[in-house]
Amino acid sequence: MGSRNALHYTWDTHIIFFMTLAKYKSNNNVVYSCKYHVVWCTKYRRDVLNDIVHGELKMIVSEICIKRKSEILALELMSDHVHLLVEADPQYGIHRLIKEIKGNSSHFLRKKHKHLRTRLPTLWTNSYFVSTVGGAPISVIKQYVEAQKFV
Repeated sequence: MGSRNALHYTWDTHIIFFMTLAKYKSNNNVVYSCKYHVVWCTKYRRDVLNDIVHGELKMIVSEICIKRKSEILALELMSDHVHLLVEADPQYGIHRLIKEIKGNSSHFLRKKHKHLRTRLPTLWTNSYFVSTVGGAPISVIKQYVEAQKFV
């Protein structure tokens, strides 16, 4: 009976560990849960992100996040700014991810859409807002990001 209880205990411990681990992601040497709320604006807050640009920008952001193994939890685009809720690998870093998203999206969108070249010297401002999402439940932050569309 003693060994049976030990096996049962070990099995329960693995189940609990697995259930806890399901909330986390990992790479070769880090287990993490790093969620960020990021907001960035167009240069001069100009209303240049129309519906056509929205679709293309969502595709560009999605492709980069897939390439960098980051998960988009929410993405809302307004005519003059972007809200992104993302889980990113801490070893790659949120700064590098946002730099890549802003750089690539500016390059491709400005190449394709003349109104983004003529009205602005660059598509995005140099700055952005970033906040870790640890204090509030993720559902509350997700709801906030999605509600920005109607503000």
